[in-house]
Amino acid sequence: MSQVLPTMLPRRHAALVAVLALTGTATLSAQGRAGGPAPIAPVSAMATMGKIGPIINDGMVMPVTEFADTAQFVKQRVWVETNFDSDHDGKMDRVHADIVRPGAAEKAGLKVPIIMLASPYIGPTNNPANWNVEHELGVAGPKRTDVPKRAFMENPPIRVGYATQWVPRGFATVAAEQAGTGLSMGCPSSGDTSERTSASFVIDWLNGRAKGYTTVDGNEQVSATSWSSGKVGMYGTSYEGAMPMATATTGVKGLEAIIPISPNTSDYRYYRSYGLVRSPGGYLGEDIDVLYDFIHSGRVRATCDSIWRDGIFKSFQDREHGDYNDLWELRDQTKYIKNVKAAVLFAHGFNDWNVMPDNSTRMWDALKKINKSSKIYMSQGGHGAPPPADIQNKWWAHYLYGVDNGVENLPRAMIVQSTATVAGGGRGAAAPTFYADFPIPGTKPVKLKLAKGGNGVGALAFMTTGKQGIEKLVDDWHVKPGDMALAASSPNRLLYALPIFKDSVHLSGTTVVTLKLAANKAAANLSVYLVTLPFEPANIGSAGQVGVVTRGWADPQNYKALKGAADFTSKKPGEPLQPGKFVTLTFPLQPDDQIIKPGQQLGLMIFSSDLGFTIHPAPGTELTVDLDGTSVTLPVLGGSAALKKALGN
Repeated sequence: MSQVLPTMLPRRHAALVAVLALTGTATLSAQGRAGGPAPIAPVSAMATMGKIGPIINDGMVMPVTEFADTAQFVKQRVWVETNFDSDHDGKMDRVHADIVRPGAAEKAGLKVPIIMLASPYIGPTNNPANWNVEHELGVAGPKRTDVPKRAFMENPPIRVGYATQWVPRGFATVAAEQAGTGLSMGCPSSGDTSERTSASFVIDWLNGRAKGYTTVDGNEQVSATSWSSGKVGMYGTSYEGAMPMATATTGVKGLEAIIPISPNTSDYRYYRSYGLVRSPGGYLGEDIDVLYDFIHSGRVRATCDSIWRDGIFKSFQDREHGDYNDLWELRDQTKYIKNVKAAVLFAHGFNDWNVMPDNSTRMWDALKKINKSSKIYMSQGGHGAPPPADIQNKWWAHYLYGVDNGVENLPRAMIVQSTATVAGGGRGAAAPTFYADFPIPGTKPVKLKLAKGGNGVGALAFMTTGKQGIEKLVDDWHVKPGDMALAASSPNRLLYALPIFKDSVHLSGTTVVTLKLAANKAAANLSVYLVTLPFEPANIGSAGQVGVVTRGWADPQNYKALKGAADFTSKKPGEPLQPGKFVTLTFPLQPDDQIIKPGQQLGLMIFSSDLGFTIHPAPGTELTVDLDGTSVTLPVLGGSAALKKALGN
């Protein structure tokens, strides 16, 4: 049984803008634009309760007059010692953190919980050059151009940012900089152990278990135990959303709850797809070395470049082949999932083609088996689509203040199927529907076969009659996928569709494709889209189009390892294709939850190079698809019976 909630309150390279948006301030202003309620006026704790403390209303933490006086905010800067030396200078790195907390609470002797942001973006981010993607497959491409780093402030003001949202509610806020960024020591490692664990030392300091210093290299220590309750929540979007999840995988005591929004939980899945070099949407040619240059801020650290960018990343990122290896395995958070003790509320948009949805859903699939406090909110939004603000507030109220508000008893999955509020790419949150799980229970796989005619529009069918033979497409990265889907016929793609729906059908989960194909070259890109027809090209979310249900990419050279598993962890190198020899590969597309409406058709589009995502080799590579060895399996709520009913069968 599902339950519809009443309407509720409701980027990654956005640097300081993201710092504000991640934890409340920008989220609430966005809600205002979306028609949400006006900001809540503070209420005096003394007048209401006769003492200083948090005020709870409807299970949420309200603004308190005594805490809201910004003139009484206590601001503090600290450097916390870690147990790693990422720049190999013989000293343990120290990570910088800025704290803002309510002065009235401190005067009253009230210890407060903490909402924490761990970020590589607080220091001045840079503008590095991406890789040129116009080259043949199997080579790294032209060398990137070095771009000078931006100027660095030795003593920037303590950032208040999202403190104006949460300090009035009786929380302290902590903004911690990742190693190798801003005022922190060390090197950025883009997901290595030093980065994954660095924020845990700040939490240890908040609980009296780690040393904090008043300067980056001095000996004067400072403690947090006089004002910190030791209970910490972490929040963030994209890279900053990866940090709460990363910190949770350390199992650090005191981290009670997290809300990772569009978290990048696997650098391989961010920069690769099933053996293929595939860029994140909107950042064509970015790779892990580019990300390093983007976040490497603060003091000049030439040693860091030689260790990380020009050493480890250059040696192992492998833009020539896109294969999985030790570099990527170390940066996959599912590897450490068993350590997670914190309550986790994932939030992701199905139309996020920057950090793609499987970054959350695969963590969800792994975590829900061992962590009963985990929940997931999935919407039709793009990058940075947050959960409703009242649920966020209740999450913090329950896990950090111990408020008995029932948030832990909500059904585990909150899914938004409607695109009405996000068709223009906005981030407003429509009312979700509650389910026991995602994919929605009752979803069953439905396998469909392909019938010839794909250069026009062939058929998808439960069964085909007779042999369907082979069909060909010719690669040309200049042709936009949306234009291929709009075209009545095209030599650059193969398109197969179900008949027009007479009733709606609900897809929930992961579509899986099996392709039997051959190429006329040793290497080829492979791109597969699930689309609705007539195709609607309007933009939605982040690098999405309304007519795109979901997408996926793979390298046919890795066919031996591609047997349908959601996780691609094979370290066996791909093999050059033998021109004309057929291979079979099975791989998932990105997860989705969407209702296909009456009057629409559902189509499977197969093509080679993807203008916005893949390497751009010279046009002309031919792919030949054996239709009798090719299929698509859809996740249909109600299974084949529901699909047949929607088709009028």
